[in-house]
Amino acid sequence: MELGTGTVEGLELKAFWKGKRVLVTGHTGFKGTWLTLWLERLGAEVCGIALDPDQSPSIYTLAGPWDGHHHHAVDIRDTQQLQRRVKDFTPEIVLHLAAQALVRRSYRQPAETYAVNVTGTVNLLDAVLAAGPVKTVLVITTDKVYAETGTGVPYREGDPLGGKDPYSNSKACVELLCRSYRQSFMAGAGIGLATARSGNVIGGGDWSEDRLVPDMVRAFCAGEAVSLRYPDATRPWQHVLEPLSGYLTFAQALHEGRAAQPDALNFGPDPNNVATVSQLAEELARVWDAGSGWRRAEGVHPPEAAQLTLDSTLAATTIGWRPRLDLRRTVDWTCAWYKAWRAGADMRAFTLGQISEYEGLLA
Repeated sequence: MELGTGTVEGLELKAFWKGKRVLVTGHTGFKGTWLTLWLERLGAEVCGIALDPDQSPSIYTLAGPWDGHHHHAVDIRDTQQLQRRVKDFTPEIVLHLAAQALVRRSYRQPAETYAVNVTGTVNLLDAVLAAGPVKTVLVITTDKVYAETGTGVPYREGDPLGGKDPYSNSKACVELLCRSYRQSFMAGAGIGLATARSGNVIGGGDWSEDRLVPDMVRAFCAGEAVSLRYPDATRPWQHVLEPLSGYLTFAQALHEGRAAQPDALNFGPDPNNVATVSQLAEELARVWDAGSGWRRAEGVHPPEAAQLTLDSTLAATTIGWRPRLDLRRTVDWTCAWYKAWRAGADMRAFTLGQISEYEGLLA
């Protein structure tokens, strides 16, 4: 497939990323697979460090064959293996996505969540410092790092950090440790280190447990209605390619050393994409043609924020990023991906096709 002339707010993607040596942690996950495909398409030399997929089906498996990057099955808690792989590859840019990213699992396994998210990030930053040639590190956290206010006012980058559940809190800890490493080690070593916070990401190929779209796709395929724990909760829904374009833009700006780059940026959807869980479920059911599609789950559930939205003004004013997909197109693209998978399509080609289409929106 030929590369189009897509840009991110006037930045030529291919011109910058072609030939760059990029380390991606968590490349076998949902967001990591989409990002790795995009980087390969842009001509980057990619090294991926992650656990092998533990799901079937898996977007990483479906998006193969992978001939354009180095894959290493390494747990980021394994300090020696991690340092060896980073040193051997000698990356210029590191995009850190590897994480235990499930809220409900963090309640069941808090120690694992902190070990992977906090200690794993420390291990990676130490490996970067030992490797030498790395110039730029972008650590991906979450919109859930903010101390919950319950006001419904969109969170800005300077708002207090918090997080009640172990997952959210562990990611807030990652923000603080990145601040410490930036000031204590990275600045002196000439390494740019920043964090990126995105909203509730959806799109084709996510099969994680306890997430709305995967749960609904499984229910649709089984001819059942999905149970929603908090149907009235508000979330900033966005297609996976939206924050990924932000990560690529932010990493490029950091790498080029442009003045006054923030240490953290929000990458949220258009404010019109903010919707309740039940509203998104109904839109998914409508596009899938699956009837009502959901019911309220019974019983007591772990607490989650009732309202969560992001203010992405700083990303717009500093690096020129803005979202491109409204909620309807986000749902259309997501359902189209899963329907193509059910029909036995070549999902590598289909995913690259959606990336190509998105690039056309960036020009």
